[in-house]
Amino acid sequence: MIKKVFYLYLGFFFPFVFFSCENPSPVVSSIQAQENRVIEAFNDSWSFKKGDLESSTEWESVRIPHTWNNVDMQTNRNDFYAGVAYYKKTYIPDPEFQNKRIFIRFEGVASTAEVYINGAIADKHAGGYSAFAIDLSTLLKYGEENEILVKVDNASRPDVVPVNHRLFGVYGGIYRPVELVVTNKIHIAVNDYASPGVYISQENVSGQSADVIVKTKVDNKTGKKDTVTVNTLIYDSEGKLVAGKESPAFLSPQGRKNVIEKFSLKNPHLWQGLEDPYLYKVVTRIIKNDVLIDEIIQPLGLRHFELIASDGMYLNGKKVPMYGVCRHQDWWQLGSALTTKEHDTDLEIIKEIGATTIRLAHYQQSEYFYSKCDSIGFIVWAEIPFVNRVSTEERDNAKQQLTELIRQNYNHPSIYVWGLHNEVYKPHEYTVALTTELNDLAKSEDPYRYTVQVSGYNRIDHPVNNNADIQGINQYFGWYNGTLDSLQTWVQKAETQFRDYKVIFSEYGTEANINQQREVVSNRGDCCGFDKDYNESFATRFHEEHWNVISKHPFLVASYIWNTFDFATPMSSQGKVESRNMKGLVTFDRKTKKDPFYWYKANWSKEPVLYITQRRVVNRGNEITPVTVYSNIGIPRLFVNGTEITSSKAGYTPVHYIFENVQLKEGENTVSVKVEKEGQVYEDKIVWNYSEKYKDLNNQAPEVRLKEHVGL
Repeated sequence: MIKKVFYLYLGFFFPFVFFSCENPSPVVSSIQAQENRVIEAFNDSWSFKKGDLESSTEWESVRIPHTWNNVDMQTNRNDFYAGVAYYKKTYIPDPEFQNKRIFIRFEGVASTAEVYINGAIADKHAGGYSAFAIDLSTLLKYGEENEILVKVDNASRPDVVPVNHRLFGVYGGIYRPVELVVTNKIHIAVNDYASPGVYISQENVSGQSADVIVKTKVDNKTGKKDTVTVNTLIYDSEGKLVAGKESPAFLSPQGRKNVIEKFSLKNPHLWQGLEDPYLYKVVTRIIKNDVLIDEIIQPLGLRHFELIASDGMYLNGKKVPMYGVCRHQDWWQLGSALTTKEHDTDLEIIKEIGATTIRLAHYQQSEYFYSKCDSIGFIVWAEIPFVNRVSTEERDNAKQQLTELIRQNYNHPSIYVWGLHNEVYKPHEYTVALTTELNDLAKSEDPYRYTVQVSGYNRIDHPVNNNADIQGINQYFGWYNGTLDSLQTWVQKAETQFRDYKVIFSEYGTEANINQQREVVSNRGDCCGFDKDYNESFATRFHEEHWNVISKHPFLVASYIWNTFDFATPMSSQGKVESRNMKGLVTFDRKTKKDPFYWYKANWSKEPVLYITQRRVVNRGNEITPVTVYSNIGIPRLFVNGTEITSSKAGYTPVHYIFENVQLKEGENTVSVKVEKEGQVYEDKIVWNYSEKYKDLNNQAPEVRLKEHVGL
């Protein structure tokens, strides 16, 4: 039997948390306590088998979240299982629930799902990254055992975005949590695209006042007309009631009722990003005959985003830097089947580097992750997986996934923009038409946020561009095309021709295999192929030169590094690693932060940074060499084998120090730096081995360099 623990449905704010109002509104102080909405995690005791249902494959016990691709998509290029698999579970609903509604809510099933109850189809869903909820009420046998069977398929289809596994792998499985939602027959909508059923809008936000509009969607499945009261309460972070309103709702037995309530808050406490991510709490209740019959809680962060062309981002009228990183969700050996532990680790790393904004690419991500961004204060770009290729069959599904993205995440104050597509082109006419439709859809669903589309070409006026509020440009100068100094030429020309356009540098980066190293690199990387040299030193130079240009050109109103973490690319292998994109600033397992990570941390973060680069280029063939140091705490003192080197020059930014013509001795060399600040001593130390036998190391094949540098 289902355990009778009664919770409020907090959507994606704090799921499964009990809440009771310490300061109830006077107008509802007489309501009676009532068992109203049940939320139960539904992740245990599932059985799984890969392949056809009739196959001889044995069922195995699994716990959700689960994926079957956590190994093959990360290690076997073009040799991974993308196809059908099944999950099943038995469920005995409490007989008391027979007069209620029971929904099963999946947060993420990749990429298509068919749900059967006792052999009867309940519903289907296409799209691996958005949630969906299914009403099981009429299909269940109450007090008896029911079989829930889920058919999952992650094979590529032309009518479901993404239409291939080329840019990233769509890991198959029920890889995000599942829950049961039990409500009364009159309730706040559960299956409105699996949204919370409450939509909080805000207008005219300033330090003096803010207008808040709360729309509640009420379902009535009693079969008769009825009257209830919708009561909305707004609490501050201390639990103090700051506003409340109740509205009668006259319910027809047909359709769904929208109840709109408006508030004007005086002298509000604003959500100011990382500086002050202040959150109110909106409690929405349905009351019938003085009895509470449903209730949910949603976050409210009062803020106003304004992105000004050739200038930047203003949050509540205050200019904030848009230090951006992109994030793919997958982890080494886990795939996409993550817990809150992995999400928290990623957020800690992103916060450590000093980023202020995150592009959650290229798909809708975990509800928990968006909620944490709200409470931490990151400014978020959320998007759908319309990427890489156009099939001309994806129109309906792209619209569906955009609707789901917006409705499910509407109330997150951290989100400032909805992403419509990334690097999709021919046929141009179709792409333009669909992008325009997606833009119009986004504006209908949410007129308060920006929209963005992204081109992989460096032409702002490319034929598919400029059908959204913002144009993103993905460009990899010095890696896929051009040289490192090409960025300066491009941006100077662009800011003259397109000064009135809102342009984001939506992706830039380069591969960096920490097991491939060089002492000296050129201004062009060794792209692309499995046998190529994806050395970390080139990535360091790439990011030094790119940030030097980006930081000086406000024409690029925001910029996003591709990527924070290495991730799986199951259809390609490069740089001596199977199925891996190594453009991350951090390795796939999150254990090693590459040199460029500390470059950005020194430039962006307020935390002290003192860091010597090329620490993994241990075996060196150049007796005379530069030493590069990042320090945001003052001028570093360099010591080589105990002797201080005093000749440093300024680099690209104030945190960049270069000591030229440093002489190494034969054998082991200890290189250290020190900064004394406010009575505290900061140090960093590495060891280099110099020998004539390493002199030609830079000119040898990648596999030789690999063996030499890691001492194999």
